[in-house]
Amino acid sequence: MSQGVWTIAEQRDGAFRKITYEIVSEGRRLADALGQELTVVVLGSNIKEKAAELGHYGADKIMVAEDPRLDPCTTDAYTAVISGLVKEGDPSILLLGASVDGKDIAARLSACLDAGMAQDCTEFSIEDGKLVVIRPIYAGKAYAKLTFANSSPQIATARPNVMSINEPDTSRSAEIIDASFTLDDSMIKTKVVEVIKDESGKIDLTEADKIVSGGRGMKGPDEFGILEELASLLGGTVGASRAAVDAGWRPQTDQVGQTGKVVSPTLYIACGISGAIQHLAGMSTSKVIVAINKDPEAPIFQKADYGVVGDLFDVVPALTEEVKKIL
Repeated sequence: MSQGVWTIAEQRDGAFRKITYEIVSEGRRLADALGQELTVVVLGSNIKEKAAELGHYGADKIMVAEDPRLDPCTTDAYTAVISGLVKEGDPSILLLGASVDGKDIAARLSACLDAGMAQDCTEFSIEDGKLVVIRPIYAGKAYAKLTFANSSPQIATARPNVMSINEPDTSRSAEIIDASFTLDDSMIKTKVVEVIKDESGKIDLTEADKIVSGGRGMKGPDEFGILEELASLLGGTVGASRAAVDAGWRPQTDQVGQTGKVVSPTLYIACGISGAIQHLAGMSTSKVIVAINKDPEAPIFQKADYGVVGDLFDVVPALTEEVKKIL
C-alpha cells in the first residue's frame, strides 16, 4: 500500500533554492494530515552534508543520491533516478517545485510512472486520505479544484513563493539515507555543454519578494532606471512585460507572464503595463498588486489592490522619494 509523502529538493551549485524549503514545509503539513512520514530526495554531487539541514524544516528522512552526472540537473538523469526510487519506495504523494526544471521532471515522471500529475498548484489539502489541489486554469481567469483517481503516486508541482516556509528547528534532525540507484550513461540522452551564469547578482524573479515591473509605457530601455532605483530601495528586483521584452528594452529573463516567468511576490508594482491576460496569468497570485497607469480603463486596475491613475514618470520618482524618507 502506498504511503508517505516525498518531495524532490532543487539545488543549484550546492545551494538549495527557495522552492525547496517551501515544498518541504508543505510536505510536512501534508504528512502530518495523513499521519505519515516525510522523505526528501536530494540529487547532486557532494551534496550530502548540505542535505542534512532539510531536517530542520520538517523532513523525517533525507534520501541522498550522489553522482557527478546529477550535477547540473538534466531531466533524463533526474527522471531515471527518481522514477527508480519511487517504484521501490512507493510514496502516496510526490511534490516538486513548479520551476523550469521541476515542471519538466514532473511531466516526465508522470509518463514514466503512469501516474496523474497536476502542475503549478497554489494550494494543497488532504480530503478522505487523498491529495486535493487548487491550480489556475484559463490563464489565471479561474481556479480548478482537483483530486487524483487511482494514481500512485499523486504527483504535483507547487508554484514558487506561494507556500509558507516553516521556521527552522535546529533541534530537529532527519535520518540520512544513501539512495541505492542505477544510472547508466545510456539513460542520459542530453548533456549540459555550457552554463552561462547571470553575474549581475539580481534576485531571480520567481524567488523575489518584491518586484517592480515595466511595460510599453516605459517608452524605452533607459527609462527603466527609475524602476531599478525603486526596486533596489525595496530590496526587490525588476521585471518586464512581454511588450517591453519584445521591444528589446529588457532581457527575456525579466519577462513576467504566461510565456515568461510566473511570479508570486508579496508586492508587485506594475508600471505602464496595461494588463493583458497573458501578463496577468504570470503575476495574479501576488499578495499585493499596485498598478500605475495613465489609462483609467487599463485592465490591470481590475486585478490591482491599489491603483494610481497618472504618468508613471511623475508617480514612480515621487514614490521613490517617499520610500527613501521611510527608510
